[in-house]
Amino acid sequence: MRLAAAASAAALLVLAMASPASAQTRFLLGLDIAGDAERRIVRYDCGDAPGESLDVEYINAAPNFLAFVPVAGKVYLFASVISGSGARYAAANYVWWTAGTEAALYDLTEGEDAAPVLTCLEHILTP
Repeated sequence: MRLAAAASAAALLVLAMASPASAQTRFLLGLDIAGDAERRIVRYDCGDAPGESLDVEYINAAPNFLAFVPVAGKVYLFASVISGSGARYAAANYVWWTAGTEAALYDLTEGEDAAPVLTCLEHILTP
C-alpha cells in the first residue's frame, strides 16, 4: 500500500499520554514516509476464555517498524529492536515478541529469564 501522499496530508500516528489527576493530553506524531508503507491490525487470542484477546496495530514504513500494543489498560508505542528471530519490539519495561502466528509480552522488571506475562496466538479466520 502506498501511503506517501497520505502521510504528507495528515499525521500518521496519534498518541495519548496520561498526565496527573487522570487528565489526558493528546498530540500528533508525524512520520515521513519516503516509500511503501503498511498499516495493519492483528487480533491475538491470549487465553482460553472468550474476550481474552487484544488488537495490535503495526506500522511498517522502513526504517521505522512500530507496534501499538495494549498493556494493562494503556496503549504503548513499541519500536522494533534487534532480534535473532521473529520481530521484537520494546517500550518502557516491556518487550513484545512475535514469530509467525505466536506472540509474547515480557515485563523486563521480572528479570531477563522470566516467563512471558502474556502469550498469544494470531486470530485467523477461516471460511
